[in-house]
Amino acid sequence: MNKLLNLTRGNRSLYITAILSVAAATFIAMLEPMVIKVTIDSVIGNKPMDVPLAMQKLVLLLGGTKVLWANLWICALILITLTCMRGIFLFLSGNFSARASENIAKNMRVNLYDHIQNLPYGYHVKSESGDLIQRCTSDVDTVRKFFATQMVEIGRAFFIVIFAIIMMLSLNKTMTVIAMLVVPFIFIYSYVFFYKVKNTFEKSDAQEGVLTTVLQENLSGVRVVKAFGRQSFEIEKYEKENMKYRDLNFKLVKLLASYWSTSDVLCMTQIGLVLVSGIYFAVNGDISLGTLVVFNTYEGMLLWPVRQLGRILSDMGKMSVSLGRITNILETPVEQEYGKALKSEIKGNISFENVNFEYEKGNKILRDITFSVKKGETVAIVGPTGSGKSSLVHLLLRLYDYSGSIKVDGVELKDIERKHMRSNVGIVLQEPFLYSRTIKENIKMAKLHSGDIEIHNAATVAAVHNVITSFEKGYDTIVGEKGVTLSGGQRQRVAIARTLLKDMPILIFDDSLSAVDTQTDRIIRKQLKHRSKDNTTFIISHRISTVMDADKIIVLNHGIIEEIGDHETLINKDGIYKRIWDIQTSLDVLDDDEQV
Repeated sequence: MNKLLNLTRGNRSLYITAILSVAAATFIAMLEPMVIKVTIDSVIGNKPMDVPLAMQKLVLLLGGTKVLWANLWICALILITLTCMRGIFLFLSGNFSARASENIAKNMRVNLYDHIQNLPYGYHVKSESGDLIQRCTSDVDTVRKFFATQMVEIGRAFFIVIFAIIMMLSLNKTMTVIAMLVVPFIFIYSYVFFYKVKNTFEKSDAQEGVLTTVLQENLSGVRVVKAFGRQSFEIEKYEKENMKYRDLNFKLVKLLASYWSTSDVLCMTQIGLVLVSGIYFAVNGDISLGTLVVFNTYEGMLLWPVRQLGRILSDMGKMSVSLGRITNILETPVEQEYGKALKSEIKGNISFENVNFEYEKGNKILRDITFSVKKGETVAIVGPTGSGKSSLVHLLLRLYDYSGSIKVDGVELKDIERKHMRSNVGIVLQEPFLYSRTIKENIKMAKLHSGDIEIHNAATVAAVHNVITSFEKGYDTIVGEKGVTLSGGQRQRVAIARTLLKDMPILIFDDSLSAVDTQTDRIIRKQLKHRSKDNTTFIISHRISTVMDADKIIVLNHGIIEEIGDHETLINKDGIYKRIWDIQTSLDVLDDDEQV
């Protein structure tokens, strides 16, 4: 309940107005049968009026029953007026509740998006994007629909029950008891139904997330699927998950069918009891014909919202599941600033002292890492796959916490504000992400107000300017989603240009030259060395030719620094670096011989 109240914050006045409007509409609906009763019993018939005093005064104000008998159109006009007024209040109720629910949905989407942006990097690594998308779309929509319709329906059902009981008691207590005999059983059955639907929908909603993930992965990896001829396998995998989703929805349909059929029997039984009892009392003269009509009308009005209680509770079950999945994200702690959150000047002097890091407790990725880098130096990191190269540079971005000490210009990294540190570190990944926009817009993302000259200079350093200008639309060429219309090397170079556009004191190239040929690699490194004299640069690569000009080369193996030094020093030692150098040199010789 607290969660529901929190969601309505800022929109409660709209909901109060909507509920007051539905209360007015319900009260007017209750007056209509009374008008019919007066018309039948007292205007057409000769019985004294046994209706509320206010209605009796209204009849006298209109001239009494004899005047109304002579002008029956007045009774019809009153009914039409009441119906129009009820319609106006129902419109107002729907309008205000719709506005409130749309505001709630908008706020939820904004809060979710903002919260997801600020969640730790480790959360995104473990999460499935398809499931997150489903929570931000269909789960939000489920909550929106509940607030748009069922919140008001709850108020409507409440007012109908209260007003109907009051009106019926004023007419005949015995008939009122008979009219309410089956209602408690419908309430109990609806409550049991609510729990069954909630559990089933929870499984169905989770399965929809799985289905969305499978679809998202397939669309993202469509080139791999086609390249390996995996269409049949992927279709079979999707069909398997789709069948599970269908079966769970069938179960929901069966539950709904059983509820509506059972509630129909109960409601028809209740209506039958009122009709038979009413006829019996009317024949014996205990109640008037108008009273019988009123009770039958009220019974129909009463049973419909009570019967709707099952749908309301069903939607409430769905909403509570969706709200729980949304809350699960919102309650996940965002990145915290545990240190002093300093915004010190970043120049590029970095030192690691006995740094240890682990993704999971007991499984260290980096062990006792110690080295230092001076401003303007180029540091290369090489080593076997899984040796911790990327993990090491990711620590500089404060994507993960560590033990030991990392100092940047003499300040402990943990004491530097995360956002400030990241704004001073430029990183290019092996698989860079490009948006489905123009090449210019993708490059400008690093510095939104940069001019064409700055963009062209950055692209020139990244050895991609000539490639871009060769396209028909040049820098206005739209790249496909994730840059799919560009080659791997072109994507990497556009990403390098984007990083270089904003001159940052620390640059990281995480195997980001792997997709370019050795000649382009050499050109980019030469341009970088000329341009980045004051930038501290980290280069991760498996290619020795890429790292051999570095001021310092760190060789990692199983999370430990095996060797450290420059190229000349390391090739004269019998270690991992020399073995990699020998293998790649021999392969280059073989390639040259084959070309000859």
